[in-house]
Amino acid sequence: MMKAKEIREMSAAELETKIAELKKDLFNLRLQHATNQLDNTNKISEVKRDIARVNTVLRELQLAGK
Repeated sequence: MMKAKEIREMSAAELETKIAELKKDLFNLRLQHATNQLDNTNKISEVKRDIARVNTVLRELQLAGK
């Protein structure tokens, strides 16, 4: 799980890269869950929250730039 402080220290380009990476992780976790290979299903929720955190900070940067 990422902290909001860590996320705010990243640049916009790094945030975009992080979102893509987290979405790929989420896809893989969902695939594992569908095939009953995932033991800790809470990991899916954690990744979804991380994506939301990154999107929030990215939106804050966009609004601050205007």
